[in-house]
Amino acid sequence: MSTTPRQLFVTTALPYANGNFHIGHIMEYIQADIWVRFQRMQGNAVKFVGADDTHGAPIMIAAEKAGKTPQQFVADIAAGRKQYLDGFHISFDNWHSTDAPENHELARQIYRDLRDRADGSLIETKTIEQFFDPEKNMFLPDRYIKGECPKCHTKDQYGDNCENCGAVYAPTDLINPVSTLSGAKPELKNSEHFFFKLSDPRCVEFLERWTQDGKLQPEVANKVKEWFSVRTNPDGSTSEGLGDWDISRDAPYFGIEIPDAPGKYFYVWLDAPIGYLASLKNLLEKRGENYDAYMANPAVEQYHFIGKDIVTFHTLFFPACLHFSGRKTPTNVFVHGFLTVNNGEKMSKSRGTGLDPLKYLSLGMNPEWLRYYLAAKLSARNEDIDFNADDFMARVNSDLVGKYINIASRAAGFIAKKFDHKLGVITDDGQQLLKLISAQKDSMLELYESRDFGKVLRETMLLADKVNVYVDANKPWELAKKEGMDPRLHDVCTVCIEAFRLLTLYLKPVLPKLATGVETFLRSKPFTTKDAATQLGAGHEIGDYVHLMQRVDVKQLDALFYMPNESIDGIDTAKTAIKSVAKQVSSPKPATATETITIDDFVKVDLRIAKILNCEVVEGSTKLLRLTLDVGEVDEAGQAKTRNVFSGIASSYKPADLIGKHTVMVANLAPRKMKFGMSEGMVLAASSADEKDQPGIYILEPVPGAQPGMRVS
Repeated sequence: MSTTPRQLFVTTALPYANGNFHIGHIMEYIQADIWVRFQRMQGNAVKFVGADDTHGAPIMIAAEKAGKTPQQFVADIAAGRKQYLDGFHISFDNWHSTDAPENHELARQIYRDLRDRADGSLIETKTIEQFFDPEKNMFLPDRYIKGECPKCHTKDQYGDNCENCGAVYAPTDLINPVSTLSGAKPELKNSEHFFFKLSDPRCVEFLERWTQDGKLQPEVANKVKEWFSVRTNPDGSTSEGLGDWDISRDAPYFGIEIPDAPGKYFYVWLDAPIGYLASLKNLLEKRGENYDAYMANPAVEQYHFIGKDIVTFHTLFFPACLHFSGRKTPTNVFVHGFLTVNNGEKMSKSRGTGLDPLKYLSLGMNPEWLRYYLAAKLSARNEDIDFNADDFMARVNSDLVGKYINIASRAAGFIAKKFDHKLGVITDDGQQLLKLISAQKDSMLELYESRDFGKVLRETMLLADKVNVYVDANKPWELAKKEGMDPRLHDVCTVCIEAFRLLTLYLKPVLPKLATGVETFLRSKPFTTKDAATQLGAGHEIGDYVHLMQRVDVKQLDALFYMPNESIDGIDTAKTAIKSVAKQVSSPKPATATETITIDDFVKVDLRIAKILNCEVVEGSTKLLRLTLDVGEVDEAGQAKTRNVFSGIASSYKPADLIGKHTVMVANLAPRKMKFGMSEGMVLAASSADEKDQPGIYILEPVPGAQPGMRVS
């Protein structure tokens, strides 16, 4: 193996600068950051950069609505990035912008190089017909046109595809199109557009080779291969191979003006990936290094971490633009899947399945809990991964804290109190265990290199199990009580500390802050992968042990997800969902005749187990009982918090019959002010469709074992 440090240029996909980071961004940045930290532990030289993707009509329109210039709008977004990146220990060397001078310069030069090729230009112009908004005085992007689907005739569909039948079409195919910006009927106008000739045989031949030579994951390469041949589209039409790429947009547009073409701007997806290079150039120039010399170095490896939704831009257009403009193409493009929640639901704030990164941090949740959990799910494939709340707590509490952290806590106190903080001599059985752990180094390095982080953590926890078996077999707490057993106690506790160091070394890319804490505790230099072959040694003095990680508090986890009654775009989605479901629960129709709902409707309703602490008659009402409920909530002072709910069940229950029972309530129903007081939810009850035939109301009761606050799903 070469001892020369590798030169690595690493990026993540550029987030669009129209909003804050979401959890999908954070997942990708954590994945890339783990890989980068591993490479740095190897001694490799890494340039890890990111940037905001700032151009395009949506930014221009959003800025106008906000009363700002596009530049000020994206600057305000950029100002909020640092708290996310620092909060989750993401180690970018540089964060830049695609509206920076470096990107303007590079995009224009790459365009000129494609246009002015000696063997024939790869840029051509075509006259196309586009919708134009006469009131806004601008050509309309597809997503700003709506109308009736030409296939299934569903109304209010976007200008590029139908959300009902899945048909793909041109905006000009829409029936009764309308501009979503002004409400005006758009007009058809001709415009000259610039195209990158992706269908040129030179491009096709290069991309067929480049995409199939091992640079991409097998499943990604197979998918890309389909795009080179005739294929059937969702609407039944066929597409023949690679098509030319429209790379221009007409003014008004926030972007980079095309050289020698006044009023024409690069389509945002042309200059966005070039933003990777611009951010690198900005970094190197700040460091006094030469960008052109760095990129000309054949030893430099270029890697991009992206999501599976932007594969076409990164495996076709971007490498072709780089190659035919005379530039280095990516060494590899690493594609990951989407992040879902609780068994496959897409992250959605309106469905109560959103996971806000800043809310996570504001709740005092350890960012390394999330780093560890996501890493435990990530592999080298572009598969979706699922955030499951129960699994999250189990992995952190049982594995990370219970198996790994506790190794140090079970030994450090004895070393400090009985042996003056100094490590002892390790005998044969302890050396055998340490050799077993250190022998895994090469395997761990290979797994990190291939981004199979989940397997790294599984293997590390298996090693932690072996250490804990050793601890349980030797029982240092019992050795400490036996006369004459101090040498053996010293030996066993030293083995634990040395093993803990090795396990931390394997976990350091995933848990960088914790690893720094361990290095401080052990009074060690920063761990590198070379340290797997060494030991601290007898006589090495360690510091006082401070607990390195707390367990997940179920109350934090419970508060993490967005509550579905938060207002989204001015619409209280929970109220809408609850009204829909409540209408059906109380409907006098037979069950077979009720109106159906979708799973999207159902998941908006937050159902919780509640314990009835008290129940009393409501004066002035013959139908209502007042219930005092424990739903597992606490107030800001950490004290138990109850809910007051009025329920129309007095005809079937005496108050004394309900006290102490558990039931199910709708926890996110908006509070309702009633004549008798405020009602803060709804308990669920069943009744016959026709109470004349079968009178009675029956509150729902869970089986024994259900506890207040548990979700019902």
